[in-house]
Amino acid sequence: MAPDIASVVTTRLTDPGAIRRAALARPRFERAGFARPLFILAADHAARGAIAAGGDPTAMGDRHELLARCVEALARPGVDGFLGTPDIVEDLILLGALDGKLVLGSMNRGGIPGASFELDDRFGSYDARGIAEGGLDGGKILLRVDPADAGTAETLIGTANAVNELAERELLALIEPFMSVRENGKVRNILTPDAQMKVNNISAALGRTSAYTWLKVPVVDEMERMMASTTMPTLLLGGEGGGDVDAMYASWQHALEIPHVRGLIIGRTMLFPHDGDVAGAVDTAVSLVRGATR
Repeated sequence: MAPDIASVVTTRLTDPGAIRRAALARPRFERAGFARPLFILAADHAARGAIAAGGDPTAMGDRHELLARCVEALARPGVDGFLGTPDIVEDLILLGALDGKLVLGSMNRGGIPGASFELDDRFGSYDARGIAEGGLDGGKILLRVDPADAGTAETLIGTANAVNELAERELLALIEPFMSVRENGKVRNILTPDAQMKVNNISAALGRTSAYTWLKVPVVDEMERMMASTTMPTLLLGGEGGGDVDAMYASWQHALEIPHVRGLIIGRTMLFPHDGDVAGAVDTAVSLVRGATR
């Protein structure tokens, strides 16, 4: 393993095989951990060119800073796992930061914000084979459904294929679904209970089995009614951050009381909190997860 972030570059240059060796030697997440609500750190945003956080348009653009914040967050008690693309997952594996963690590989990062092909969310990052060979626990899939955009069709087929390939390997398939619309050239997700109910149903039916399918959904109004649309284990996502932090935490706390909401999968709001206190933000979120009644 690389002793620090600066040495990661040297390891990549002089011994690239160290990445695979470290991945295979990494202590895995114990399946007994699924019995409790989970807290998972996410850092796959930059792979789509989405590097804004907390009002700063380039906050996640400095990889060294991002890695340092990830290492700090992952070391906090109660952090169960990590979601990322191969580049950052492999850096963190070399640093030993993912030992014992549930690790999910982000699969389709091809929908670049603002691009004409944005809603054709191509699978250009992890695939099921890479997730299995890298010793990861599953894959995450972004699914934005816009009936007016033909690119959605390819994303639906790609998602179904990914679910099949992960299930064949008994790996978790975490689908992040949204109903979306393009307005003035910009894609906007429709964060209403009715829209989320519709897309949850679409997502759960993709692939030849749903046995390994989980959902990753936003917090919306009428969470109980929205969550009644699925029997899939579900994690809550956080968003870009900013705004009323206390209200954000309160909404997470309320949603975590719903039985099949199985935890939080949060990125930018933890890594770039408004007050700069990464450890404090993570500890607060973990306390909400651990305090959820079951």
